[in-house]
Amino acid sequence: MPFREINSKMVEATVGPGQKMFSQRGAMLAYKGEVSFTPNIQGGQGGLMSMIGRRVANEATPLMTVEGSGTVMFGHGGHHIQVINLQGDTLYVEADRLLAFDGSLQQGTMFMGSQGGVMGMVRGQVTGQGLFTTTLKGHGAVAVMAHGGVIELPITPQRPVHVDPQAYVAHHGDVRNKLSTALGWRDMVGRGSGEAFQLELSGQGAVYVQASEEKL
Repeated sequence: MPFREINSKMVEATVGPGQKMFSQRGAMLAYKGEVSFTPNIQGGQGGLMSMIGRRVANEATPLMTVEGSGTVMFGHGGHHIQVINLQGDTLYVEADRLLAFDGSLQQGTMFMGSQGGVMGMVRGQVTGQGLFTTTLKGHGAVAVMAHGGVIELPITPQRPVHVDPQAYVAHHGDVRNKLSTALGWRDMVGRGSGEAFQLELSGQGAVYVQASEEKL
């Protein structure tokens, strides 16, 4: 079900009979029609193992199941919202960035170290983000949250993208990531901005970057 962007911080979704969607608890702003909201305890579309994986990963972001017939407005904390439409591919996104998404999407958890090896594990320690990330796969829409708006940067085999780990929001496609260092003279003498680490994404796909280094 597509999201309709009301403004940069609010989206609206239409729910019909036989459909469902998931949202972060507290994300519902208003609704019209016969719509129900129930706590989700089965880990979304991924089932029990997905729920266990997220809890092990410290990504047990509470979800609500949204069902019925009507329209629902979503927003949370005044954060900017970016709608991402998936066409059978997989989106990798931090769990606390998720605002709402189609119930038809298959939800799972991926260990970041499996992509970046030891450097993938270091990324979690350096940035404060989990070693695991949430995956959403299939055909449907996802609304993610960010500070200050989001820009989509294409990733091609000829042009990898380097991102400040704190500004990373999500990515999709056949993409590999690793943590690289960018130590310069100012960093060595202790006067750097703290941007000594960069997240390098290579392959074919796109990465979403927020206009801030602030975490949610």
